Amino acid sequence: MKQSTLELWVGLFVALGIAALVFLSLQVAGSNATLQGGKTYTVYADFGDIGGLKTKAPVKVSGVVVGRVSAIELNPETYRAKVAIDLADAYRFSSDVSAQILTSGILGEQYIGLQEGGDMDQLQAGDTITLTSSALVLENLIGKFMTGFAEKNAEPQQ
Repeated sequence: MKQSTLELWVGLFVALGIAALVFLSLQVAGSNATLQGGKTYTVYADFGDIGGLKTKAPVKVSGVVVGRVSAIELNPETYRAKVAIDLADAYRFSSDVSAQILTSGILGEQYIGLQEGGDMDQLQAGDTITLTSSALVLENLIGKFMTGFAEKNAEPQQ
């Protein structure tokens, strides 16, 4: 009798563990739950370099998530990355809002940070954010540092 009770508790514990793993994996995968009641509008931004930005990356203002990246494609005319951003309908920004690609921590995930402008006109669905700053790519910084260091050491000493 004690053996079957122990087996029942172990089975229950394993079942709860599997249910917890399924729940967490669905949360991490980012179900398609929308922001602030579900209504969003899409705007676009062109970047010279998006670094490691991915679709479903957060869009933040002052650290608060106000939207998500819905699509990334290359503009064949300008060869710049065109990023589609779904913003929660509850948040409206001025037409001169600026966007930059930032990183959470030193090697964390990349996200888009919005900085509110001062224009009275509001950003509408389908508009393009024109004031953008590309991602800061760590490899490019290291390359610039190394070439600058090499050039400094190559100069003749006086």
